[in-house]
Amino acid sequence: MKQAKLSVLCAAAIATMSVSAYAETDFKFGGYVKADVMFSDYSNGAPDSGNLSRQFYVPGTIYGDSSRGNQVVDFHARESRFNFKSSTDIDGHKLVGFIELDFMTHSDGNERVSNSYSPRIRQAFLSFDNWAAGQMWTTFQNPGALPENLDFVGAAEGTPFVRQTMVRYTNGGFQFSAENPETTLNGYRDPTGARITSGSGMVPDFVARYNMKTEGGAAFTFAGLARQLNIEKDDLDSSEFGYGLSFTGVIPVGQDDIKMSATYGEGLGRYMALNYANAGVLDANGDINAISSYGGYISYRHWWNDKWRTSITGSGFKADNEINLIGNNVNKDSYSGYLNLLYSPVKPLTVGVEYMYAKNTKENGFDGELSRVIFSMKYVL
Repeated sequence: MKQAKLSVLCAAAIATMSVSAYAETDFKFGGYVKADVMFSDYSNGAPDSGNLSRQFYVPGTIYGDSSRGNQVVDFHARESRFNFKSSTDIDGHKLVGFIELDFMTHSDGNERVSNSYSPRIRQAFLSFDNWAAGQMWTTFQNPGALPENLDFVGAAEGTPFVRQTMVRYTNGGFQFSAENPETTLNGYRDPTGARITSGSGMVPDFVARYNMKTEGGAAFTFAGLARQLNIEKDDLDSSEFGYGLSFTGVIPVGQDDIKMSATYGEGLGRYMALNYANAGVLDANGDINAISSYGGYISYRHWWNDKWRTSITGSGFKADNEINLIGNNVNKDSYSGYLNLLYSPVKPLTVGVEYMYAKNTKENGFDGELSRVIFSMKYVL
């Protein structure tokens, strides 16, 4: 055993010396520890403690369970995350590796004894000069424009929100990517409104984006998405074109700032509102009809002083469903609002409280409402 350990240490030392002979490598650890306490009131009864909406707000998960009580409290630290980055300069080229883990969304733990949850990959990618490959935020999304809310996503229905594997090329303010495809559909007049995930198709999703900054410090992005909706399953074999257009802005107002986003498309599906609506619906002939949808948010952050700040956010999404094809047991629209007060006694530490309200509605008029108060403490590593 000692010889094995010695061999590993020697190999690591040799590898380090080999890299050092022609390159400088910087290593960086990051992430944060975050603890949340959430008091929630569901209009139709709270879902089970293992439900995703008990971790953070996800449109479509708040219709509730009438067999349960309406009010619940949840303590968790699952949003805590850890990342590791290496950056190497080799003969004028820059090589970067990055991996990030957190503990959200899994159902492999429970609240009975240990609250143990497995880590999951958030991001894992490498880049070489202008090229990058691996799992990253979709190029169609601008994470830097998300509001500073205590809820995990914050403005969930108003923003594109996807991480997936891709190949991306960046040149100045321009970015182009080919990304992993996945089509989600509704069946023809399916009374259950169940989702069909095709998992087929040979054409990647393509995204083009332009990032710009003004002399006044404002930052804007313009992004376009082109994708093939595809299904090859049982006796179904159909394809349809889908597209999306998205704009984000971060505008300084003195010490304050305004963050916003607006997105429209046909066949957006999973790219918007955490897949609150699907990309298309099958007609009587088994052909795909793309679903039009649009959403956005606006958030204003005010700094009371250098330690206290408040954000107020409004977010919304709507799908234009063809009722004669899709039926009325599907999601129609979703809205949410947030108001918080955050305090950072020292820069790495933030404590705060946030109130959020959300309402989801189906085409048949059935709706679900969620009122939630979040208390949070976060330490950035």
